[in-house]
Amino acid sequence: MEAIKIAREALVKPFEGYHKRLPDGGCKAYPDPGTGGHPWTIGYGSTGPEITPETVWTHQQAEAALDEHLEYFNKGLLKLSPKVVNYPRKQAALISFCYNCGLRNYQISTLRKMVNEERWDEAATEILKWNKAAGRVLRGLTIRRQAEAMLLK
Repeated sequence: MEAIKIAREALVKPFEGYHKRLPDGGCKAYPDPGTGGHPWTIGYGSTGPEITPETVWTHQQAEAALDEHLEYFNKGLLKLSPKVVNYPRKQAALISFCYNCGLRNYQISTLRKMVNEERWDEAATEILKWNKAAGRVLRGLTIRRQAEAMLLK
């Protein structure tokens, strides 16, 4: 699917990065940059109850998890905002947002209301507000939201 490919290559992989790379190409879990701890993250931003400070994956596991998560967030996005299927670039931006912020946050957001009403300029403005972690503005999130906003216009 075009939107998933755009989200994967242009947004999620570059902004999530591949961390903590080990000498063999695998990766080790690292603490959340916003909290300094939970949720522990691995690979391309994968989290979950099974990810602990001791978790180690191969590069192939990280790539597979990324693809699985992108499919999951795309399906959830399309349930909440079915019209975005007609706009692959906008869909890609929103897949990236949901991957980073979660489907529940998207579901309750003003961003979703703007998307469902196809008010794209306002959606682009709304997405920029989601640049904080643990109440702190993070430069990386600000840049990511700017990139997503550009695709929403």
